[in-house]
Amino acid sequence: MNEITVLKTACQVEKTVGQWRNAGMKVGFVPTMGALHRGHLSLVSLAMEKADRVLVSIFVNPSQFGRGEDLDSYPRTFDDDLVRLNDAGAHCVFFPSAEEIYPQEFSTNVSVGGLTEALCGKYRPGHFDGVTTVWAVLFGIVRPDIAVFGRKDAQQLAVVRRMASDLRLGIKILSGDTVREPDGLAMSSRNAYLSSEEREQASVISRGLLKASEMVSQGERDSKRICDEVRKVVSAASMVSIQYLELVDPDSMKPVKTLSAPGLLAIAVYFGHTRLIDNVILKP
Repeated sequence: MNEITVLKTACQVEKTVGQWRNAGMKVGFVPTMGALHRGHLSLVSLAMEKADRVLVSIFVNPSQFGRGEDLDSYPRTFDDDLVRLNDAGAHCVFFPSAEEIYPQEFSTNVSVGGLTEALCGKYRPGHFDGVTTVWAVLFGIVRPDIAVFGRKDAQQLAVVRRMASDLRLGIKILSGDTVREPDGLAMSSRNAYLSSEEREQASVISRGLLKASEMVSQGERDSKRICDEVRKVVSAASMVSIQYLELVDPDSMKPVKTLSAPGLLAIAVYFGHTRLIDNVILKP
């Protein structure tokens, strides 16, 4: 296996991807903020199934963090990430500085309306503008044929699909399943923040989502009754604080009162200062 190549500038990426394209290769892209776990690596595997060459970016994007959020403390584990990506067979890592992505004269903001106003967007003002702007920059540098995102960030997935469609970027957006710990907790870089007691209690999130799936399979269709039962399950954890728990349309993010088509049940909670999100698609 060849050792993975680290690229730090847009020019290096453009040159490398250009060589791949000249050789007739299909390019896959997995954007990340690092602190990689099995969830990220599953996205890399999916990209490798669908493309001839795979580039992974590692960039902790300052513009998507709000005041008081965890930009400074966000885990940065580049050396370990590199080993994992090399073992996974990725071909290149783009590891830019903030100045490489946002040069001094940078003055553009990319915003997706509608989809970004619910769920996380309601509680993290400016977050999605920061996300879509950095995607626009990275997509412009890499110019991939496909880009892969995880379904755990369901709202983010809907937003990037809308952005790619609206701007006619010619990028196929693929999604990978949520990867979970043995007790059901969705894998997240932020799980590392949890104390041992918080970590033990955090499995209530997936148990609540499982309860929703069971209710729907037994014929329940009322959004309020479903959410009320999930809230009871999750609130059984003494250290949890629920930020939101909503049943929405997975494409529009608009609230669903009665489940007549697949719906997205999305939840965000806090354990102390650690914010975790998760979701499940409920199919009537």
